[in-house]
Amino acid sequence: MSGSVTALSRIGFDPFCSAHTFLPDGRLFVAGGHIDNWVGLPDAAIYNPVNNSWTRQARMNLGRWYPTVTGLPNGDVLVVSGAVDTPNGTNPLPQVWQAATGTWRDLTAAQLSLPIYPYMFVAPNGSVFNAGPEVATRYLNTAGTGAWSFVANRTFNAVRDYGSAVMYAPGKILTVGGSDPPTNTAEVIDLNAATPSWRAVGSMSVARRSMNATMLPDGTVLTTGGTRGPGFNNGSPGMPVLEAELWNPVTESWRLMAAGRLARIYHSTALLLPDARVLVAGGNGLTQTEIFSPPYLFAGARPVISSAPASVNKGQSLFVGTPDAAGIDAVSWIALPSVTHTNNMHQGFFSSTSITQAAGGINIVAPNSLTVPAGHYMVFLLKNGVPSTARVIQLTPQSSSLLSAVSSLAPATATAGGPSFSLTVKGSNFVTASVVRWNGSSRTTTFVNSGQLSAAIAAGDIAAAGTAQITVVNPDTSTSNALSFTTTSSSPPATCTFSNWVQGKQYAAGSIVSYNSKLYIAKFANPGYDPTISTYFWAVYFCSEAPPPPPTCTFSNWVQGQQYAAGSVVSYNSKLYIAKFANPGYDPTISTYFWAVYSCSEAPPPPPPPPPTCTFSNWVQGQQYAAGSVVSYNSKLYIAKFANPGYNPTISTYFWAPYAC
Repeated sequence: MSGSVTALSRIGFDPFCSAHTFLPDGRLFVAGGHIDNWVGLPDAAIYNPVNNSWTRQARMNLGRWYPTVTGLPNGDVLVVSGAVDTPNGTNPLPQVWQAATGTWRDLTAAQLSLPIYPYMFVAPNGSVFNAGPEVATRYLNTAGTGAWSFVANRTFNAVRDYGSAVMYAPGKILTVGGSDPPTNTAEVIDLNAATPSWRAVGSMSVARRSMNATMLPDGTVLTTGGTRGPGFNNGSPGMPVLEAELWNPVTESWRLMAAGRLARIYHSTALLLPDARVLVAGGNGLTQTEIFSPPYLFAGARPVISSAPASVNKGQSLFVGTPDAAGIDAVSWIALPSVTHTNNMHQGFFSSTSITQAAGGINIVAPNSLTVPAGHYMVFLLKNGVPSTARVIQLTPQSSSLLSAVSSLAPATATAGGPSFSLTVKGSNFVTASVVRWNGSSRTTTFVNSGQLSAAIAAGDIAAAGTAQITVVNPDTSTSNALSFTTTSSSPPATCTFSNWVQGKQYAAGSIVSYNSKLYIAKFANPGYDPTISTYFWAVYFCSEAPPPPPTCTFSNWVQGQQYAAGSVVSYNSKLYIAKFANPGYDPTISTYFWAVYSCSEAPPPPPPPPPTCTFSNWVQGQQYAAGSVVSYNSKLYIAKFANPGYNPTISTYFWAPYAC
């Protein structure tokens, strides 16, 4: 490494606050970007490091600022979240960039407003797991039009924004830190379990947010940087955390490490280098970098890799040359990192102790887990816990001629509440030990021949309407393509034909209309407001849904950090409050700009107040401002998200946000 910085070709749009991950061929995929704070770009592009060039891709449905991208097992890329603009909040539509065509596929049945930069991981069952920062965690099935399913609530009952998350073993995830005020807690979940649940583990010695967690070759996790102080980005004296900490997955406890010299908080980054050290950079505009040497670099002589292939198929045996063959006790594969805002969007970690000595080196088997996607990996040899310098090896998908393939299901549908049955799965390359999986869970399988299997499906599998993904797994853990099995409702489906929306017509709550080839449902009675504009009164409607019941006087308790849409009604301290505008769970008794007291009745709640005038007073330093105050500063408008004693709107972005009149 030269330690120098080389200028590269320009992308053609502002990629600040975008999402990025590596494709299986080593190119970098970038989605979203920056127009202004909380205002995102819909652009996407691919960078080719071989010829230093960018290739623009099809635009996404809307802008995305602070989105997350996740590489899928088939080479496609999922994008979720990201702010569109201040009025609309985050983009609720997950989209899949299809590598074969360069086009986007919309997951229209999985629309959900997530926090910015959510933590997303490919799970062992092939779905994508949303590990935070919200309390509720869930799977996203990316097949077809998509579907979310709840998994478990985290043990830390608050939003872990600006914390960090790593998959420290296939299907096992650690989340740590984050929140406001910051927390020192950590928790883990094992997605390989029949019923995954979160479990608290040892806490760090100090709370931190805007910190980074980095996977190391010996299986430990290093945390660096962050601030212990309350607020969005507290860099006050004594608040930045300079000491690193190391988490041991065996003892599930932390150990304090050496301190850095500079405050690494908002916009800092940390990533593993091929020499097994960790590069730490950025944070509040810092240009200086630091390198951390973990304890294993002081624990003895390092093994050496003398030769290794440039690429290998998943699940394939390979030879790695080393003069230290007799002492090698583990091999680790770590995906090249792609880190921003505490979020590594290109994760993959696999450690193996299945090693066979050979003349001049060792024979090992490349990983073949869905959680270890195809792409470029740093491969480390370990001797008594001391890693070598890595060789970068491209992990390629198994040859299609070796993989099982599913071509048809019989039956392909069933009625909810029906009895158990035998599912015939036809395809190719099945073996005697092939197993049929239902949404990632194995089912009793009978081998008929290389082109047909039979699986026992229990009545409980079709107890409720929904879609299941059917795959076949071979003994080498290679997984086939997926086909969908549909369980339909036992009641007659609702008609999907509705009258066109008519401007000025009176609509009752629950009315469904068609407008511009989409369906909308009236959340509240209204005199014919435009469904695409008046989202307070209308919501997008999918035909499989039952119309909501009329409003009642029973409402859920307010939950800190939960996303609320405009018009949501909550109960808090024996009073009801209605969200005047969408918000990420602000306190109804404090954030009166976003909440109003609500009196229960069968009549719809009042609409939000009309927009204020576009003439506002100039910001005055040191003047007390209430939440919702709008000021003019340097020819721009800003709105106070929280009460504050006159903080600068361009600096204190935790208290102020850009405002469009």
